[in-house]
Amino acid sequence: MNVFQHQIVNNEWIDIDNPTEQELDKCTLVLAFGSYDMVNKAETLSAIKKLYKNANIVMASTAGEILGNGVFDNTVVINGIGFDKTQVKCISTNIKLHENSFESGKYVIENLQADDLACLLIISDGTHINGSELVSGINAKNIKNVPVTGGLAGDGARFAHTATGLNQIPDEGNLIGIGFYGNNLQIGHGSFGGWDEFGPQKVITRSQQNVLFEIDGKSALNLYKEYLGDYAKELPASALLFPISINLPGSENNIVRTILAIDNEQGSMTFAGNMPEGSKIRLMKANFDKLIDASAMAAAQTFTALSNQNPALAILISCVGRKLVLQERTEEEVEAAQQIFGSNTKITGFYSYGEISPFNLTYTCELHNQTMTITTFNEI
Repeated sequence: MNVFQHQIVNNEWIDIDNPTEQELDKCTLVLAFGSYDMVNKAETLSAIKKLYKNANIVMASTAGEILGNGVFDNTVVINGIGFDKTQVKCISTNIKLHENSFESGKYVIENLQADDLACLLIISDGTHINGSELVSGINAKNIKNVPVTGGLAGDGARFAHTATGLNQIPDEGNLIGIGFYGNNLQIGHGSFGGWDEFGPQKVITRSQQNVLFEIDGKSALNLYKEYLGDYAKELPASALLFPISINLPGSENNIVRTILAIDNEQGSMTFAGNMPEGSKIRLMKANFDKLIDASAMAAAQTFTALSNQNPALAILISCVGRKLVLQERTEEEVEAAQQIFGSNTKITGFYSYGEISPFNLTYTCELHNQTMTITTFNEI
């Protein structure tokens, strides 16, 4: 397994590695993550195609790019991947072609399902697709219980437009599934948040998918504002500092949800994932050291599936909320992961509007917010 990395900075192509033409021709997958404006340039796709003639090219807009131990904005990071014994198949669809996000998730996994499917990587639009419904659709048809990881594209802190593309200029509403096949690929995955919970536990009493109306029979927004105090004046931006921990009915695990918008008239809050009625919730706040430590914990967790071998590639997908909270310390969470993996592991990824990963070692994937989620690959 080979991974070759490049970066476009100020419209200048930079080679991190210097592969031969033969090595480039053996690459079957390219992952390119960049700012919305950069990945939507025709010349960006053209430059990648010129170098990687035999590869499927998957592109996504971001809220920040990860390469090595660095975090960048307004660039494109490019990863050419060549496998020795692993087959790769990609499929793309658009939310407009399906009844809803649940059906789009079913469509992708049904078209990639096979006896030797080892792993599924999802790169999804982050504004037009409901991430919770998407993973529910995938889980409904994941008959082999293969690990499913990935993330939702970003658009900086604007939350206006996101785009993904398979062998074409990225566009809104696209959902891309990447299937990896064979018995020679070791996949590791880990996901941690690092936020502190505070305040009493409460119950969601009225909601509709990802829109929350009432908590304990009272206006959700009014209650949230009471806890935020002076920070309430800065909503919805300040909501990234205070996500919600949610325990879904029948689940032993808590997941994190980010608030995307508020409606003062309805007293409601719109989240990045579904908020089912009957779920138990608590408020959360940032602890900078724990956020950074969570990255190291996510990296360490991936080794369980790798028999303690250092992976060839680690894809880090972290939430835009973490980046906005950590600010100048953002690179520290990437460095924390790199220290776990060591210098021989190629690191890439992006800041997202949602992360997809199983809980611990289970194979049921979930949509996460405000986490560092890591997927690792090693071919044996």
